[in-house]
Amino acid sequence: MTGKVYLVGSGPGGLSLLTYRAREVIDKADVILYDQLPGEEIISSLPPAAEKIDVGKWGGCHTMKQEDIESLMVRLAEDGKTVVRLKGGDPFVFGRGGEEMETLRSHGISVEAVPGITSGIAVPESVGIPVTHRDFASSVTFITGHESEKEVSSIDWVWLAKTPGTIVIYMGVKNIPQISSRLIENGMSASTKVAVIENGFRENQRVTCVTLDELPKAAVRVGFKAPAIVVIGEVVSLYRG
Repeated sequence: MTGKVYLVGSGPGGLSLLTYRAREVIDKADVILYDQLPGEEIISSLPPAAEKIDVGKWGGCHTMKQEDIESLMVRLAEDGKTVVRLKGGDPFVFGRGGEEMETLRSHGISVEAVPGITSGIAVPESVGIPVTHRDFASSVTFITGHESEKEVSSIDWVWLAKTPGTIVIYMGVKNIPQISSRLIENGMSASTKVAVIENGFRENQRVTCVTLDELPKAAVRVGFKAPAIVVIGEVVSLYRG
């Protein structure tokens, strides 16, 4: 009998923000494929009886390529296993959960996505920055700061630079100079407020607030490190430290 795969979002960090459904499917798993983003508190709580396989990316090095992760999930499910692919945040928000779902479905394998609280909302919220606000932002745009290799970016920088709402960037630390220059070149004010929030919900969480034109120098001075969320817009003015 073919098993089932659960694509599970663990939330932005810590057991207190893990959903009941996520805990339920994790605890009944035969095999758990995880990366580092859920954090040590969640990883250390994984059931002892389950086989645990680290498939994450550490220091820019992949423990396992994406296509190999998908092939492994297929093989385990075909062996009748209940498999959890555990991710940080939400599996369908820059988590490659959509690709994994397609692969599993193409092999006739039952798959269920278990939503998690996405860090792009929760991490700014945790430091007092709402991504929308009646006085400052009636919209929010989420983008990745690290696109796959493409000849042409799928991000419309001209439109993005002119949006009056909040911009939230995932996985943008390495490309901060390019992000800053593209937005300014396409018309965004150099004085636009920016917050970089590193290691959200962890003991070493750090918040840095600068203007858009100051951002590249701040990246060098502070030494931003992933995981980090970048928030751009007037809502950053609500941060109080």
